[in-house]
Amino acid sequence: MKVLLVAGGWSSEREVSLSGARQIAKALESLGHIVAPWDFSQDFPSFLGAAKACDFVFLNLHGAPGEDGLPQALLDAAGVPYQGAGPAGSFLALSKAASKQLFAAAGLATPRWVFLPGPPPAGFAPDFPPPWFVKPNSGGSSVHMSLVRDPAALPAALAKVFATGDAALVEEGIDGTELTCPVLGDVALPPILIRPKAGEFFDYASKYEPDAADEICPAPIPAALTEEIGRVTLAAHKALGLDGYSRADFMHDGERLMLLEVNTLPGMTPTSLLPRSARAVGLDFPALIARLIELGLARRGKRP
Repeated sequence: MKVLLVAGGWSSEREVSLSGARQIAKALESLGHIVAPWDFSQDFPSFLGAAKACDFVFLNLHGAPGEDGLPQALLDAAGVPYQGAGPAGSFLALSKAASKQLFAAAGLATPRWVFLPGPPPAGFAPDFPPPWFVKPNSGGSSVHMSLVRDPAALPAALAKVFATGDAALVEEGIDGTELTCPVLGDVALPPILIRPKAGEFFDYASKYEPDAADEICPAPIPAALTEEIGRVTLAAHKALGLDGYSRADFMHDGERLMLLEVNTLPGMTPTSLLPRSARAVGLDFPALIARLIELGLARRGKRP
């Protein structure tokens, strides 16, 4: 097939997107496809025309636009197949404040949180004690995220988020083990245990610098916890109305398993977590890409 490989965009995660696209392009070519690279930020007005000229669109955008459902809505309107979640599920998952409401409705435990659409009054503090994670409501890759242990540092952490034009989420900090679990099709893949080698949390550098974190897959955890992570991951995927694949992030404090968020276009760089989990069940990177295309075509009624 001729595949439009869409990457770049204009979010804070642009460079992560471009890095993953280079790996995806090699995989697509190894599968025999013709790859047409497309930087979403370079010629957005021509996107739909470029997509219609191809048999399939592989989206590798992170943040907004991309995970907000915009390209998915355009492609649905044009009848062009692509991999992953549709517009509504993408939009709901990208908003942490929206997705957490759906998690709660589905009975899935998530840390306490406060949503701030704009700067709060002076002296504001959440009604639960620190530590707090301060995050952009619609961001990813831990960009502009802060761990606040001293309430005096909260205004500066919030200002960093609001300077991006996004709303902020202040979330209860859970001390414990960080875990992540992907979904592929209707199956939860093996969870991964994450242990940053520097810093207090799994920040941008830990995620994308080589050898900056121990990422152990399958996670060396009790079988019962592995089963529970898989169950919650699939339940979150369903609650958001997702399709094809996703990846859920968790904290486990020894007793509680807390769902943090779900990513609808997981990273595909050489250090990314979804490819690592897929390898644990025998899917190398090209096989993973082939499966994602197969799922995208099947959902939209197209034949491989």
